Amino acid sequence: MSHRSVSIVGLEKNTGKTETLNYILNRLRTMDVQVALTSIGVDGEHTDSVTRTPKPEITLFDGMIFVTSEKHYSERKITSEILEVSEMRTALGRLITARAKSWGKVILSGPSDTAGIKRLIDGMARFDVQTTIVDGALSRLSLASPAVTEAMVLATGAALSANIPQLVRETRFVQQLIELPAVETKLAGELQTIKGGIWAIDAEDRLHDLEIPSVFLLDKREEDIFRFGTRIYVSGAVSDKLLSFLRIQNKNVELAVGDFTKLFVSQKEFNAFLKSGNSIKSVLRSKLIAVTVNPLSPSGFLLDSDTLQREMKKALNVPVYDVKNM
Repeated sequence: MSHRSVSIVGLEKNTGKTETLNYILNRLRTMDVQVALTSIGVDGEHTDSVTRTPKPEITLFDGMIFVTSEKHYSERKITSEILEVSEMRTALGRLITARAKSWGKVILSGPSDTAGIKRLIDGMARFDVQTTIVDGALSRLSLASPAVTEAMVLATGAALSANIPQLVRETRFVQQLIELPAVETKLAGELQTIKGGIWAIDAEDRLHDLEIPSVFLLDKREEDIFRFGTRIYVSGAVSDKLLSFLRIQNKNVELAVGDFTKLFVSQKEFNAFLKSGNSIKSVLRSKLIAVTVNPLSPSGFLLDSDTLQREMKKALNVPVYDVKNM
């Protein structure tokens, strides 16, 4: 509750994101605080749209504010009052802001892009909301990033890896990406307005469009990329191929990215890039405040919860919880 906005993000399907969210909401209902809840994309369905397995539904309590699409508001299983019908639209209709008047279940479908999530969070102050909780997504198909929130809770578990040391390493790597150094505030504001392409940042922090629409065309434009210095901003996805290309230039490159979800890179290439004297900074940056673990994999393999929590705490230095055992 010390953060204005918090996202709950799963590292993989079946790592316990919705269980984590429901645990948090159940605890918050006993506190005298005003919270709001929305989602990046759609969440709260009965059945996973990919695996066709049952999913826990999202349960809200009396007084909680929620934001969802017209379609899913009409399907709610809760008594509520409408506070606002937004002009902001999604593929599922306008966004409805409502206050729960009982406990019940909802499907959440909030803004589908980062700018929309940010506007929604900023607008919650008029409803005296202390903290907005965002049901997040790391999917490369999502145009919205959970990094737009001040803080983040990460759900990880055996669905990602059934080997504890490997699971800890993979989760620690994601923490490294979340906690990348931030781009300077003024420059970050300018970079957020850029919609595409690869840009150079000169010594006076001026931006120059390199007119390279895709990282896949870099090797054909080698002579252009460092015309204005060695600071580069990539507005889209960053791959191993890009890091490898920049690393072998031997230029001490400072690479800026929109946020950690734009990095689709291996730990090996990421480390090699940094060890070569290069650096990576992020325009949007969140703070990892806790990790939850689901020791059960979808195939039925069960890790030892106590060992998993202990090893995670040691590696991450943040609170680690198994909410099903609390």
